[in-house]
Amino acid sequence: MGARTKARKRAIDVVYEADQRALNTGDALIRSLASVLAERVVQPGTQASLPEYSVTIVEGLTERLAAIDEALSTYSQGWTLERMPAVDRALLRVGTWELLYNDDVPDAVAIDEAVELARELSTDDSPTFVNGLLGRLASLKPTLLD
Repeated sequence: MGARTKARKRAIDVVYEADQRALNTGDALIRSLASVLAERVVQPGTQASLPEYSVTIVEGLTERLAAIDEALSTYSQGWTLERMPAVDRALLRVGTWELLYNDDVPDAVAIDEAVELARELSTDDSPTFVNGLLGRLASLKPTLLD
């Protein structure tokens, strides 16, 4: 597993934990993301410290959470954010941030990484769902960033 893949996985752990603490509610989630990130920087919960790219992802996600959740809510056909499995929600939030707001990561890489992590961390149906939704967002990227 590459360094960026490990960093994404650690970022997903932080996003998932924050989501569970905040019960997935707007401003409370933003505060929870900041709180959990600060805790994990000081006490990583593992032997390895939190990678810098994990911090970058979570900070970026915190800044853009409203827009990311709006995009996910708008384009996830038949699924509200609240109805999605929490792991998928975390994967999609991280994947969407990379796709829309991190120019250092090619779109195809952001999608592939999210799909692979969905394969590893979530249900059998999750990789297809994650791939479809992120693919849709990638096709709409120019309009989403206007």
